[in-house]
Amino acid sequence: MPGQHILIVDDEPAIQKALRDVLEDEGYRVSAVGSGLEALKAVADELPDLVFLDIWMPRLDGLETLAELKRLRPEATVVMISGHGTIETAVKATRLGAWDFIEKPLSLEKTLVTVTRALEHGRLERENAALRARLDQRTEIIGDSGVMRGLRAQIATAAPTSGRVLIHGENGSGKELVARAIHALSARAEQPFVEVNCAAIPEELIESELFGHERGSFTGASSRRRGKFEVADGGTLFLDEIGDMSLKTQAKVLRALEEQAFERVGGRETLKVDVRVIAASNRDVVSLIAQGGFREDLFYRLNVIPIEVPPLRARKEDVPALVEHFIRVFCAENGKRLKTVAPAALTYFLTYDWPGNVRELRNMVERLVIMVPGDAIGVDDVPPPLRPKSEAPAATPGDGKPLKEARDGFERAYILAELRAQDWNMTRTAERLGIERSHLYRKIRAYGITPPK
Repeated sequence: MPGQHILIVDDEPAIQKALRDVLEDEGYRVSAVGSGLEALKAVADELPDLVFLDIWMPRLDGLETLAELKRLRPEATVVMISGHGTIETAVKATRLGAWDFIEKPLSLEKTLVTVTRALEHGRLERENAALRARLDQRTEIIGDSGVMRGLRAQIATAAPTSGRVLIHGENGSGKELVARAIHALSARAEQPFVEVNCAAIPEELIESELFGHERGSFTGASSRRRGKFEVADGGTLFLDEIGDMSLKTQAKVLRALEEQAFERVGGRETLKVDVRVIAASNRDVVSLIAQGGFREDLFYRLNVIPIEVPPLRARKEDVPALVEHFIRVFCAENGKRLKTVAPAALTYFLTYDWPGNVRELRNMVERLVIMVPGDAIGVDDVPPPLRPKSEAPAATPGDGKPLKEARDGFERAYILAELRAQDWNMTRTAERLGIERSHLYRKIRAYGITPPK
């Protein structure tokens, strides 16, 4: 793509000029240096989209430069050029991370083809890295509280098996995250992860969504369509909010689970699949069974491995870590410098009960990252409902708790916030709080605060 930056590293001015003229005529931004040391300095300042690197140079040759360059910038795309190329040199360059190897005298046509392909390779590598990072982010479970350590242990135990999993938890608590983590740790990790939100699909379309349909099977079915069971073959199918599935659809899902087979809507051919089903619900499925709203036999098929995702209010010690995580995510997404949260402001996050769970916390942090102009999020930046208007943290209502319990909860939250702000340095934290270190240790023990490992 014209406008991309290409760095030429060659000790021959004639080669520099010839390459620069050709590339600039094609619209590329070009810079050139005459030594390996200059190249390393240039790459440290700004990573070019492509580097042309000569092999034979004085002091630091091309192969040595390549090795150091890839150490500094592993993602760099490098094409080696040489007038004395050998197979042995080309192999060594490739092993050191070079993308391609071309010989002098440089062919205009071959050079431009190499540039196009190398830049496309670099673009695909960056896209793949970004996709992997987003995937890691979507399967990363944040928090070191006791309940979260227990949850991670359950995931690690369940993931390698083929057992079906039923996840229960409130809206926004992270049920999909748990399902993705199970898939990522399973033997099916390289196969599809397919999600179906049963509550979001109209009842008349849910069967088509799950099992597919044949052309003409109903009004609007203008062509054959594969269903989610078929798409997930070999991988994992995540059925979210199964409590909202009709009894008729439940019967078909039960059969698909029992036989690993189904027919498309309007079809006669029986399709065999190998799918691991993970289901989730925010409703009490046992109560639904008692009310006649859910099939008991399907429940037992799905509930082989039950997993409970705790609400955020039950693991408030994880709130600071979640806030830090989402700040990093949204600062990166919005191209902003990394923000910090003042301990007094973080206290509001710790004392709030988060009825919308992690989803609500995530949205709040995104709002603050975008709307707060400075690098620090202070008390005045915290909006309702976390901080009621004209109220200080200590005056935040305690949801009907006795005064001592509300006061203790606030003090624990404040101490925890200050400990994290001081990187768990007890001396600095005690000084900030204006108490003796021995007093701080007693408070930590009394409130059951566990320092990170």
